[in-house]
Amino acid sequence: MTEESAEIFDDVYLGLRAGGAIRKQRRGEPLTTEEREALGRWQRLSTWRKALAIGGFAVGTFGLGFTLGGLIFGRWRKA
Repeated sequence: MTEESAEIFDDVYLGLRAGGAIRKQRRGEPLTTEEREALGRWQRLSTWRKALAIGGFAVGTFGLGFTLGGLIFGRWRKA
């Protein structure tokens, strides 16, 4: 289980790096070797691992936003 969760975090990080490389590529900027490698590894990932990484990132971002929003806006509202 621990090894599997570490892989999910690696996939999320890989997706973020690949997304940055794609943006850079669209703007016509040259890619570094590491960016090309990240993009290639992301393209070789299976569809279910990509979906899991994107879903994990989305759920984590939503959870963080929900928690911070509750902490910030919860103080202003009287029960």
